[in-house]
Amino acid sequence: MILGITGGIATGKSSVAKIFRELGATVLSADELAREVVAPGSPLLARLAERFGATVLREDGGLDRPALAAIIFADPQARRDLDGLMHPAIATLAETRLRELAARSPLVVYEAPLLFEAGAEGRVDAVLVVTADDETQLRRLMARDGVDEGAARARIAAQMPLAEKVRRSDYVIDNSQGPEAAEQAVRELFTRLREAR
Repeated sequence: MILGITGGIATGKSSVAKIFRELGATVLSADELAREVVAPGSPLLARLAERFGATVLREDGGLDRPALAAIIFADPQARRDLDGLMHPAIATLAETRLRELAARSPLVVYEAPLLFEAGAEGRVDAVLVVTADDETQLRRLMARDGVDEGAARARIAAQMPLAEKVRRSDYVIDNSQGPEAAEQAVRELFTRLREAR
C-alpha cells in the first residue's frame, strides 16, 4: 500500500512521516525528490535560473531556496511557472521510485506537501492529511522559516486551503496538540493500515 501524506505548510507532515518510518514504513519525500531534480548542473536548475534569474543560484551553483521562495510567494504567476517546471520532473521520478519501493515494502509513505496541487493523488492508494489549528500553524511557520507574521500568512494563503485537503482525504491527523498526541494517532492509523492489508 502507498499512503500519501499531505497537509498545510508547517502542520507537521515530516514529523508524522518520521513516526511512520520509526514504525517500519518505507518513506519517500517529494521534497527530497525536488532537491534531486534541481541538483547543481541539472537541466532543470538551468531552466529555473533562466526563468527566475541568476539570483536563485548560490555561489556554489546550487539552488538558493530562500531567494526562490521570496519570488514565488510574492508573485502568483511565478509560483505557477515554478510548479509547471517542477511538477513534471518530480512526477517522473516519483512514479519510478514508488513503483520500486512498493514492490518490496508492504507500506510506503509518500510525503508530498503539494499532493493535490500536483494532481499526484493517483500515485497513492489513500491520502492522510496532517492539520493544525491556524495559530499553531502560523507560530510554527514563523519559528521554522524565520519570517514575520505577514510573510507567514502569505505563504499559508498561497496554498490550497486545509479544509479542501481534508475534504479530499481518506484520513486526518490533527497535529495541534503536540508530539505525544501525534505519535498516538500515527500508531493507531499504522495499526489500522496493517490490519487492512
